[in-house]
Amino acid sequence: MSRRLAYVVISVVFANYLADTFLDVLKVGATPARIAGSLACLLTIGYLQLRVFSRPGADLRSGRAYLALGAMAALVYGPLLFFPTEWTNMHGFLAGSALLVLPGRVRWLVYGAVALSNGVEQAWSAQDPSTQAYYIISSLVAGLVVYGLSRLPSLVKQSETVRSELAGLAVAQERLRFARDLHDLLGFSLSAITLKVELARKLIGEHTDRALRELAEILGIAREALTDVRAVASSYRELSLADEIESARSVLTAAGVATTIEADHPELSPRSRTVLATVLREGVTNLLRHSDATRCTITISGSGRVVSIDIVNDGVPAEAHTEQGSGLTNLATRTMAIGGSLLAQPAGSAYRLHAEVPVEPVLDEPAKEPRPAGPPIATRFAQVLFTVVVVGYGLMSLSQVAFDIPRIGLPGMAVAVLATAIELGLVLGLVGRPHIRLNLASSLAVLAGMAVCVYLPVWIYGNPLIGVAGFIAGSAALLLPRPIGWMAFLAVVGVQLAIWLSTAPDAFWVAYGLFAVTNHGLVLYALARLRSMVTELHEAREELATAAVAQERLRFARDLHDLLGYSLSAITLKSELTHRLATIDPDRARQELGEVLEISRQALADVRSVALSYRELSFDEETQSAQALLSAADIAVTVRIDACDQLPKDVTVTLATVLREGVTNLLRHSKAEHCEIVLSSSRHLVTMDIVNDGIPSTERKSRDGSGIGNLTTRVRALGGDLHAGLTPEQTYRLRAEIPLPLP
Repeated sequence: MSRRLAYVVISVVFANYLADTFLDVLKVGATPARIAGSLACLLTIGYLQLRVFSRPGADLRSGRAYLALGAMAALVYGPLLFFPTEWTNMHGFLAGSALLVLPGRVRWLVYGAVALSNGVEQAWSAQDPSTQAYYIISSLVAGLVVYGLSRLPSLVKQSETVRSELAGLAVAQERLRFARDLHDLLGFSLSAITLKVELARKLIGEHTDRALRELAEILGIAREALTDVRAVASSYRELSLADEIESARSVLTAAGVATTIEADHPELSPRSRTVLATVLREGVTNLLRHSDATRCTITISGSGRVVSIDIVNDGVPAEAHTEQGSGLTNLATRTMAIGGSLLAQPAGSAYRLHAEVPVEPVLDEPAKEPRPAGPPIATRFAQVLFTVVVVGYGLMSLSQVAFDIPRIGLPGMAVAVLATAIELGLVLGLVGRPHIRLNLASSLAVLAGMAVCVYLPVWIYGNPLIGVAGFIAGSAALLLPRPIGWMAFLAVVGVQLAIWLSTAPDAFWVAYGLFAVTNHGLVLYALARLRSMVTELHEAREELATAAVAQERLRFARDLHDLLGYSLSAITLKSELTHRLATIDPDRARQELGEVLEISRQALADVRSVALSYRELSFDEETQSAQALLSAADIAVTVRIDACDQLPKDVTVTLATVLREGVTNLLRHSKAEHCEIVLSSSRHLVTMDIVNDGIPSTERKSRDGSGIGNLTTRVRALGGDLHAGLTPEQTYRLRAEIPLPLP
């Protein structure tokens, strides 16, 4: 249902209420004064309802709203002095407006009082209790119709806001997951690299053979960390417990920690094995970072359905008596997620990390995103409102039929009750259920059943008030394809008009029948569609939350690729260079290891900054780093950079990212001997070229790898463009062009 159609339906329903009252005024007496006075009041009521109370975004707690509610009360009760029996339909507008404006329980008290007052007022002219009951019920139903049609659009908007917040919570959860994976996987690798680099620097020259072994392990760790970067971004990482045991033994030995490892456990599921390996990795990382241990014992044992790990060392960390750090908190979250437990605490003069995990982890809850408890407010409200209005219309119809009991007798009344109950059951059970989709045959069967319930009693007893014919019209518009449905709606209105023409005593009753069938059909259609829209919106927002998570994964993947991919590639390159220099130029090898140490420390900072979304690259730092790295790779580099101090921050960060990725690709995929980096800027455009004479081998296979695709996304986000490919001079060029905002 489009917004325009919704407003058309609301306007037509309200107009029908007003027109019905105007016809009652004409029926009693069509004098110029009565016509002018009633029209002025009715048009003002319509204006207040549509332009004040039903306007989306209106502040219904403001003084203007309260003033409008007072004016509405005056327009409902004041004309009763002149139109005592004709003004009965207007109480619904006041009752509905009171629900919209007044706070808390007061609004429901006023709503009930307004409806009750309509019955009390009619007691002066109608002594029949059934007549008074009819006026009370009609005011209650009309008030809910006015309230619902005015309120549901704003409830849909509120629902949209709530679901957007849910999407944000889902994104926050995804960030936490990435932060845990980054900390647990890459933190260990980079800490191990830092430790082994420091050890290798000490060994070069005096124990070169052992230094070469350490360098070989550094290369292996760096390459594995590059794999971890891709695995974290893709959520495919599974750790090998056996590999982690050997890695822990190697790293602890390199740190001078006497290590004893005992492992005897049953076969674990991949997820439990990964969690246990993560506990081992994080425990060793914390030992290296925060303690001065000389001995460490690691015991992994299993009994039945549970496997435990104990990591005990004799170096109690300084923060052992303070609150757990983020690493241990992450581990606790991981172990509890599969039904395990974790405990970390001093044990005398030692420190113990103990974890237990089930051999087969407990199943996840189906829903991982936070969800509100119970049905959403807007959905529940729409359901209750729809039910109350439908039942109210049925009761109004029966109360009118009750006037004809002297003619149709109690059997006729019983038939009317049964027919109305069946019709309401079809509407509430099938037509108005958002998740029920009927095929054409079933839809026609439902409509046929409703037609029998309405028209057969009318044909037998000759009373057109039996049943709610408008429900057939509204159901046809809901169940049948749109053009056919609305044609069927008009056909039902036409049939009902013909019935009233043949049975009604005068034109006023014919007009009443026309307004009633139209209003009932449109209200049923509007409330059912609005209820369905609220439900569909909630489902769409669930999909939005999933899409937001996917978008967050993509952003993390780009940041991981751009930041850590560069650092780990640089570590690998310089470690290979150091490996070659260790025996022929120890001093140069130590210098290179010093740079590896700085890069690994920066990469550790990048791990935290990517997880927290705080990392901003410096173009000047990246330029200096690129020069040093290319020179270390024996690539002659020329740099020509225009002053970029005045460039916007987002532009310089993007250019720094392009520079970093361009140099990384050059080192990975080409055999260049010369490289030229040029940055030029004008008033409206900044351009950066990275040109080298080593055509990458991947050029023949793919013209757009993931790295270039990530850069293109970033550059285009600023309105720019990025090109990578061969030049006429048979060099390879990466060019980024970004427009500058007008000063």
